[in-house]
Amino acid sequence: MFNSILIANRGEIACRIIRTARRLGISTAAVYSDADAEALHVDMANEAVRIGPAPAAESYLNMDAILEVAKDLEVEAVHPGYGFLSENAVFAERLAEAGIAFIGPGPHAIRVMGDKIQSKKLAGQVGVPTVPGGDDALKDLDEARKLAGEIGYPVILKASAGGGGKGMRVVEAEGQLSDALQACRNEATASFGDDSIFVEKFVTRPRHIEIQVLADKAGNVIHLGERECSIQRRHQKVIEEAPSPFVDEGMRAAMGAQAVALAKGVEYVSAGTVEFIVDGGKNFYFLEMNTRLQVEHPVTEQVTGLDLVEQMIRIAAGEDLGMEQGDLEINGWSMEARVYAEDPVRGFLPATGRLIRYREPLSGVFGAAKTVRVDGGINEGDEVTRHYDPMIAKVITTGDSRAQAIQRMSRCLDEFYVRGLNHNIGFLSAIFGHPGFQAGDITTNFIAENYGERFDPAAVPPADVNSMIAVAAFLQRIKARREATNVGRRLDGRALARTPVSLPDEWVVVLNDEQFPVHLDMSDVALDVRVGGKAYRVESDWRPGEDLFLGQIDGDEI
Repeated sequence: MFNSILIANRGEIACRIIRTARRLGISTAAVYSDADAEALHVDMANEAVRIGPAPAAESYLNMDAILEVAKDLEVEAVHPGYGFLSENAVFAERLAEAGIAFIGPGPHAIRVMGDKIQSKKLAGQVGVPTVPGGDDALKDLDEARKLAGEIGYPVILKASAGGGGKGMRVVEAEGQLSDALQACRNEATASFGDDSIFVEKFVTRPRHIEIQVLADKAGNVIHLGERECSIQRRHQKVIEEAPSPFVDEGMRAAMGAQAVALAKGVEYVSAGTVEFIVDGGKNFYFLEMNTRLQVEHPVTEQVTGLDLVEQMIRIAAGEDLGMEQGDLEINGWSMEARVYAEDPVRGFLPATGRLIRYREPLSGVFGAAKTVRVDGGINEGDEVTRHYDPMIAKVITTGDSRAQAIQRMSRCLDEFYVRGLNHNIGFLSAIFGHPGFQAGDITTNFIAENYGERFDPAAVPPADVNSMIAVAAFLQRIKARREATNVGRRLDGRALARTPVSLPDEWVVVLNDEQFPVHLDMSDVALDVRVGGKAYRVESDWRPGEDLFLGQIDGDEI
């Protein structure tokens, strides 16, 4: 086992790695840019060293600076997290030259699987099914037309060196091909410095399902089941879960075997993820392999009981897996929601600013820590800048069933309190409350089909309008009662007598311009509210000025 590691990353993933290292008794070193001098991961690490200005190219992507810190601190290994240098073969090679372990796969696997064309060829060689399409980069528009015609529209153009939805276009008809190809080339060049584009069949009604694998240096490879990642916006994942509501035991075994075969074919070591595109007939095709820790790895940890960061560290230190495929058990269901600083109402534009108020869900309110987990990397008062990914935190919930995990997630999102900048919590809540999502009837087009290019909160009715009306009436009645019983004071400090005010029992609550007459009956501990002919009993110790209402309606926590 290592005595010390450096985390070549920032934010929530750096904090998450540090937590595991602490548990294992490993000393940690953090690196930070000028924008992150007061960041949480800097506070959590045993040591922290500045590596450059705010722009990632001058800090977290600066190999020379990070290597210099690793050498100066004499760390034994470097964990790259995800993003930045996590899939950079040159970085892994330079660490090896310096005698420092890279907590991840070898350079060969990174290079082969990082190239979509090469990885697709390898998949075919080891018998993993691939989406019909060209095996090589397109030479020109004529070749693109020829291949697309043979495959049959719709087709999808992809950047060979791509990822994160960049350099990717769906083409419905030949007339769109020329503009789409040029747009892909331009975006691929700007994002990856490589304009290689290939074409393949576009799978309609697709689901995005991936298999987590673990492989040690002795050649042992196992899979840890699947994750469903179909809830995406513009090819960026928003919500993930494990297991998938679409996958049965036979399909899981088949997909897992294919993922293991691919990992063995590329001599993979460490944690990795093989991604598949799946059609409505449960046919699955290799999409790509991510040679790093995935953002959504916590849902796999929750249902398997394994710490993937710990596994990566132990494998890099030369330890064997210590388990076989038959030892794996999947228990319960887990959901992950990515909380972003963005404005869904304005087309999901990134948001920047200071977190004036920031309060994560309290796991003790609606469930134990085992069922509610928040992977965050930010403190109240921190600033979200334009320099890095705008993810604020990941909320992970686990239940005995999918429905229970969804219910816990909905409650956690209600309890997540952020002020100072726009965020997507309301949008996430709408998805978890959507009947189609709750039924597991999802594809990668779910968000586009149900919400379009922007989110309109007014178009999503509350699950229980009357409960909202009852709570609003409760809050107003508490405020009114306090104001009615306040006692003023003269300049000399003496109390001024105030005539008691009789509060009315009949009120009107306005929601989205609609008026709801309510009748109130207030006692010392509760409020009985009659809305639309039905009575609700609201109980809470809420006081004016508190950010969140926590209480009960007819005995149910809300």
